[in-house]
Amino acid sequence: MPLIDGLAAVGLWGSLGLVAHTYVLFPALLGRLAQGRQQNTDVYAPDSPELPRVDVLLAVYNEEQVIEQKIHSTFATTYPPEKLTFYIGSDNSSDRTNALVEQLAREYPRLRFRPFGQRTGKPGVMEALSAEATAPVLVLTDANVFFTPDTLYKLVKHFRNPRVGQVGGNILNPDHRQDGISGQEKAYLERENLIKYQEGVVWGSMIGAFGGCFAVRRACYHPAPRTFIVDDFFISMAVLEDGYQALNELQAVCHEDVSDKLPEEFRRKARISAGNFQNLVAFRRLLWPPWRGVSFAYWSHKVLRWLTPLLLLLMLLCNAVLVLWGGGWFYQLMLAGQLAAPALLLLDAALHRLGVHLRLLRFITHFYSMNGALLLGLGRFLRGVKTTVWEPTQRFQHKR
Repeated sequence: MPLIDGLAAVGLWGSLGLVAHTYVLFPALLGRLAQGRQQNTDVYAPDSPELPRVDVLLAVYNEEQVIEQKIHSTFATTYPPEKLTFYIGSDNSSDRTNALVEQLAREYPRLRFRPFGQRTGKPGVMEALSAEATAPVLVLTDANVFFTPDTLYKLVKHFRNPRVGQVGGNILNPDHRQDGISGQEKAYLERENLIKYQEGVVWGSMIGAFGGCFAVRRACYHPAPRTFIVDDFFISMAVLEDGYQALNELQAVCHEDVSDKLPEEFRRKARISAGNFQNLVAFRRLLWPPWRGVSFAYWSHKVLRWLTPLLLLLMLLCNAVLVLWGGGWFYQLMLAGQLAAPALLLLDAALHRLGVHLRLLRFITHFYSMNGALLLGLGRFLRGVKTTVWEPTQRFQHKR
């Protein structure tokens, strides 16, 4: 029937176009728009007496493997020590985290520690810490993200410009192993860093800082509701909703141990996905009008990517309809490709057992597993988020 064929063709090509836009066309367009443009230049000098006080906030749960290095790297920065205070809240850790922090608090007088007697979830811990903090600039970070000497200054220097409300850091990752997914995760994060930087350059609208390291002006800091899973994205979007600029500073370098095990990364992304859809509902006002800079970036960079698993399923359904209704060889070939691509995950897994690691196959595995996690997270969101407590991702997976 012509009507069914027409609708199926629109669904197929429309879905394909949207997926291509978020993964290929938008990054290419953004790179073109960012050419020749400068990041904010209204910044504090490194030795400026006007550098503001900074409070670093960290929520932890069972981080005994990394907490000592985290504290040492924070106080080893070049930022004026008298203007730096580090607040750590432990969400009822059951390992040696609390004892290690209490021990280091005797070495660092500007370290403030608050242990919680029961699990409350990261948003609850961060809300309590932000209520204690008094500095005009807050730096939010994760336990396994380690600062370099200039990280804090490079973040904070932009707040001399009163229009800047948030500055994200540039998280780099260590060497990776071929037998895991850390290489693909590293490539993904590096691409994301560049996209976020270019969004800030073009529109002053970085769509979501990496939660592991970013600074936010207290005047536009809104703690996430305790029922929200992804608090850092909520804080980022609230900055934009208040009309402030959000930037990504590539020179604010810090280091993070990336995931290497697919099940660990799948679990983490599924959890984040449920939180993404919470934020999509909370900040739906930023989606319109879609031609506005922040709205266009939000749709292109995040929303369409979150909807990609649904678009892939719609493509498959529409392609199957076209083939069943007498579509030509081209649609048959497209359908065969769509069915064969996920099967390559099984091939990658089989080769993995034999010690063979093909980079292209691993990227396909990473892509489909990421979209599977998004779909699972959407299901959890629709059923209702039950808890915001979390388990840390396994650390130092890249080491043997």
